[in-house]
Parts: sequence; structure tokens; C-alpha cells
Amino acid sequence: MSFGQPLLLLTLLVIPMVAGLYWLSQRRRARYAVTFTNVDVLASVVGRAPRWRRYVAPLVFLLALAALCVATARPAVSKLVASQKATVILVVDVSGSMQATDVHPTRLGAAEHAVQIFLDHAPKQLRIGLVAFSGEVSVVTPPTTDHHLVSQAAASLGEFLDFRGTAIGDALSVAVQLARQAVGPTNPAGSGTTIAFHPKGPQSPASILLLSDGKQNRGILTPEQGAAQAKAAGIPVYTVALGTPNGVLNFRDIGGQFGSPPPGFGGDAQIPVPPDPATLHAVASTTGGKFTEARDAKTLNDAYTSLGSRLGRKPGKSEVTNEVVLVAALLLIGAGGVSALWAPRLP
Repeated sequence: MSFGQPLLLLTLLVIPMVAGLYWLSQRRRARYAVTFTNVDVLASVVGRAPRWRRYVAPLVFLLALAALCVATARPAVSKLVASQKATVILVVDVSGSMQATDVHPTRLGAAEHAVQIFLDHAPKQLRIGLVAFSGEVSVVTPPTTDHHLVSQAAASLGEFLDFRGTAIGDALSVAVQLARQAVGPTNPAGSGTTIAFHPKGPQSPASILLLSDGKQNRGILTPEQGAAQAKAAGIPVYTVALGTPNGVLNFRDIGGQFGSPPPGFGGDAQIPVPPDPATLHAVASTTGGKFTEARDAKTLNDAYTSLGSRLGRKPGKSEVTNEVVLVAALLLIGAGGVSALWAPRLP
């Protein structure tokens, strides 16, 4: 913890002064004898309470006073704060295999929900873009601080589902271009290219969060080439391999949505659709990101919760004066309540 006005911490010297005055007042009270014809009768009327009770209210009051003294010094704590112009590109696989039900309710349904969780935990000023890919890549929403717009777009990712394969490398390339355009300053020489960033884990000004449930089988660029572009731009890629190794796609249940079965498969076929964790792990490792293997919705949601709370932030100070004042107020109320509750009463 640090303080904006550290010299005001000297006000804490008031605490021992108040404690000393209270001690002197108690000593002074002890000098006076109690004048009563029958002390036993007085004790039975007033009642006997544990000796320690008389010190609780003063102690709570002193804690409240100490909190107020600390608040005057404007305390601040070190934490991750939202970074200006920070951008995260969410890249979601929408190939036909995302209809598999090994992750509840479907892989795509779980992915859509995870995106909503990420949006709930992301800073309001964080610019978020959404890219959907299968055999081709579509920019669903460019980077924007309008998280409601991104949320609406994420809820309609099912409209992009198709069987045209999985182009991870091309998706990474498009995401890198979006991030560079959103964050990077243009080259002073006027070439129009962007200057490479220098990522520091989740504090990088631009990040990519890529979710896929299958192997690359389409596209111009390989995943390694897409990762190389991200590394050259200084953009960490956080990857999620969604699905179980034994995941299958029941084409009979979805064939009506996509026409004829893929070549080599009958109408009642169960098509194996395992994820490719090795490739996604390599992409994350190459770019300085982090890899997560999500075989169920809970693991996926936990990953997006964590990343939503970290990406687009940088180390900084957050003032907590109001919070300390609130604690002081609660302590004062508590001191008054304890005093009223335990004060001796005559009937």
C-alpha cells in the first residue's frame, strides 16, 4: 500500500493521545467512593457483566479513528488497472464440429457463453473485437468499447457455422491485423506499417484469445505462420482447445442444416472431431501467451473469467480512500451499537 499524502499519517498520533485520556478518565473515576447503603443490593439491581465488555466500545472507536486518519493520507493499493487503448481480439472456431455435444450444451453454445463471461469481467474501456472462422475468416465486429454490440454478435455465432474446414493460421493473421490497426502507432517514416509491441504477458496492449476445437485442414497460412506474425507484432495469443479426444459429430442430427454429408461419410455417420491441443499449445508458447485445454464447460468458463479479469490491464495504483472511510463509518456504528447494548442500566 502507498499513500498520496504520507505526512498525514502523523494524525495517527492522535490514537495514543485518545487512549491515554481514556485511561486517565478511568483512573479518576476510581478515586471516588460509591456512596450506597448496601452495595450488594446495588450489584443485584445493576447486574454483573464481564469486565472485558467495558473496553470493547472504546477499542472499536479507536480503530474507527485510526481508519479515518489513514483515509486522510489517501491510501492506494497496487493492482492491475485498465490500460488505455488496450485491445483484445476474440477468435472463435465456427466449423461444423462445434455442433458436437461432448461439451454441454454444444461446443459452440459453451463458447458463446464463455464470450459473455469474458465481456462481464473485462474493463469497460477495453476494446474488443470478434472474429469467427471455419474454412474462411469473418470479422464479426471490429475492435470496439461497445461490449453490448460484441455480446449481441457473439450470441449469433451460430449463423457462421459451416463444414468448410478449419483455418487457424488465416484466423490468426486477420486477428493480428485488427490488433495492429487498433493499438499500434503508425510508423513515423510514413510507411503505414505499425511498430511492433513489446508484450509483458497479460499487460500487453494487444492480445488475441483463440478458441478452436479441431485441427487445421484449410487456409493459406499454417498455424505456425499465423503465430509467427503474432510474435513479430509482439501480440501474445492465448489459446483454448475445446472438446474431448473422443468427441464425435452425429451428422444425422445436423445434416439437414448443411445439405449433403462431407465426402466419404454416410448420412448416419459419426464423424470424429477431436481437438488439436498440441498445435494450440505451440501457438501460445511461440507468442508468449497461455494454453488451456477445456474438456468441459466449467474449465472453459474459468479460463475466460480469468482472462477477462487480466487482459487489457497493466500494473498501477488504485486509490481506496472511499473504502477506508466506509470501514471507519461501519466501525463507528459498531462502537455506538456495542456501547448502547452493553451499557449498564438501572430499572
